[in-house]
Amino acid sequence: MKKFLLPLCIGMAITSLPAAACTGIVLKSDDGVTIPARTMEFGFDVESDIAMVPAGTEIKSLSSNPDKTGLVYKAKYGFGGANAFDRNIIVDGMNEKGLYYGAFYFAGVAKYSELTKENQAQAVSSEELGNYILANFANIDEVKKGLEKITVVGTVIEEIGGIAPLHYAVTDAKGDSIVIEYSKDGLKIHDNKLGVVTNPPAYDWHETHVRNFIGLSPENTKPIEINGVKLTGISQGTGMVGLPGDYTSPSRFVRAVTFVNSSLPSKNADEAVFRAFHILNAFDIPKGLIVENTDDGDFHDYTVWTSVSDTKNKDYYFKTYLTPQHMKLNIVDALKGLKAPKVIEMESTHSYNDITGQFSQK
Repeated sequence: MKKFLLPLCIGMAITSLPAAACTGIVLKSDDGVTIPARTMEFGFDVESDIAMVPAGTEIKSLSSNPDKTGLVYKAKYGFGGANAFDRNIIVDGMNEKGLYYGAFYFAGVAKYSELTKENQAQAVSSEELGNYILANFANIDEVKKGLEKITVVGTVIEEIGGIAPLHYAVTDAKGDSIVIEYSKDGLKIHDNKLGVVTNPPAYDWHETHVRNFIGLSPENTKPIEINGVKLTGISQGTGMVGLPGDYTSPSRFVRAVTFVNSSLPSKNADEAVFRAFHILNAFDIPKGLIVENTDDGDFHDYTVWTSVSDTKNKDYYFKTYLTPQHMKLNIVDALKGLKAPKVIEMESTHSYNDITGQFSQK
């Protein structure tokens, strides 16, 4: 029987969590295609590869805990995307029905149920929720109902020195989008009407905070006159004066909402994918700009990879820190003939396309 397990792996463990500054957006093309996209930031390489899981695969939950087995189920749908820490688990990806899922850090806010004998048979660990969602559901309505049937718990992940504190962005091919959050207040599901997700605080806090910036505009301000003196903007971009430029979660949320809603219309999916990559270029973090000092040394938060998903055509695009070239994977085609889960490398070495030869005299 095909099985999709989350094996324990040996790697660097740290005693305190590194920073994480992921940014997610949702674009829609004029012909009705929905394009969720995101950056993945972390304080060290999360060792992602591309994993594909065919329908019919048996998936056992709580597999980071060698002493426990939680919910066991067979995948109704095939799915794939980026894993983490060399494990067969999806942290960002899409299934054959065009349902997209992405996990985002929610440190300091995320709180899950305690594992008990009573809930163990329906328990899924926080880092495994992507498997459960992508394997079982085709749209947002099904996801909401499916979350009522499980208990999300925390399992210690060696590489981060604790449980995975996450909240989750889910978007379907119809264009519905939600943010799923577990906290001390229990489960909350927010309709992602703004088409953006970052990190703490909670999604509804960001919805309120962004109202402080509703005056931002892509249009330059008009000249004004004071006591006979005509004053004009000192440069281009005066409509965006006051746009926060730091890398905190609230500031990135405001920037992402502004960029998404100021983006030029996309006539089709290809154009929306192209625009999504360009928008997220503005959120790319090079090493050295965000430093987390810990007892285990300094961790530099940086953009490990960026993904864009075409929910209509089931195309999954990505680029990585070392491989900035855009790569493309069709989920449906990749699943054809696949009898068991398979993982391929996501990142290769960096290279340049040398065009000097085009100037050679012949």
